[in-house]
Amino acid sequence: MNCPVLIIDDDAELTDMLGEYLGAEGFVVSAVHDGLEALHVAGQGHYALAVLDIMLPGLGGLEVLRQLRQTSMMPVLMLTARGSDLDRIVGLELGADDYMPKPFNPRELVARMRAILRRFETREPPRPAPAGFAGLEVDATRFVARLAGVPLGLTGTEFRILEMLAGEAQQIHRRDALTQAVLGRRLLNQDRSIDTHISNIRRKLSAAAPGMVDIKAIRGQGYVLVALGGKAAA
Repeated sequence: MNCPVLIIDDDAELTDMLGEYLGAEGFVVSAVHDGLEALHVAGQGHYALAVLDIMLPGLGGLEVLRQLRQTSMMPVLMLTARGSDLDRIVGLELGADDYMPKPFNPRELVARMRAILRRFETREPPRPAPAGFAGLEVDATRFVARLAGVPLGLTGTEFRILEMLAGEAQQIHRRDALTQAVLGRRLLNQDRSIDTHISNIRRKLSAAAPGMVDIKAIRGQGYVLVALGGKAAA
């Protein structure tokens, strides 16, 4: 496999353990222990994925993530303290692709990492959104989404969600099906990851062209992409 990954965590004992474990699973691991170094190393290397701890010296993990997202689409799996819902939600809002609470099972970490990589490396054949759907364009070939010609600036996970919703616009997509297809895992109780990603997409749709397209929540069922009938501002 020889897949290069970057582990960003100030716990040297943990990163050493992960280096050995992930190495046996076919990953090539680089590790850094503070936020400023992480930004430097991430900018110099070509990593398939980063595993980022929230609690870092020098520059916190959330700020590292925010700055990474300004220049990089590299997938990020965030590590949070168990029960820290605020860190998890903020991390997803800043563009993390998934999260795991500490302490964690290394085997589950590998499964989450591989699920993220599959989403980025093994894509289904491009399926465009319905022509003329309220000015929304989802270009799976160029990996870009636009509304009224305005790029939405989606993360990889957000793009995959919108691609699924646009492929069957005005049809309800169940939360559990979206979680399985996009995050590569089953939906668990109290898991709001999909909801947070969709909230981010809705905000970006509204910012690009208010009143044109929205994602509606259908109570007890899931989400549906709808046209609102508005026009983009001149």
